[in-house]
Amino acid sequence: MTEQRKHHRVPIDLVVTCTPPDGESFDGAVKDISLGGMFVESERKLVFGSTLTLVLRGVAARELRLPGVVRWSERRGFGVQFGLLGAYATHAIVNLVQKNSS
Repeated sequence: MTEQRKHHRVPIDLVVTCTPPDGESFDGAVKDISLGGMFVESERKLVFGSTLTLVLRGVAARELRLPGVVRWSERRGFGVQFGLLGAYATHAIVNLVQKNSS
């Protein structure tokens, strides 16, 4: 299998609130993150192409509301590719990745 990621991911352990456009919000655990996306560990199963808003709290001065699309799913959770991010969210994620890089 060929790696298709453009951005370096770092391991992390954060709570994320996931909100599908037509569904009920649920919490998951972010297990890795990059400027391009994240892996969310969750019992909730989402199909390829599902859109959602991901809300991270406590990683920046204000909560981050990130648009995302599910790009793959497995038994433990799903991988999300971020949509268009604003300057504030981009800066916060870059800082988070740098802080958690070993």
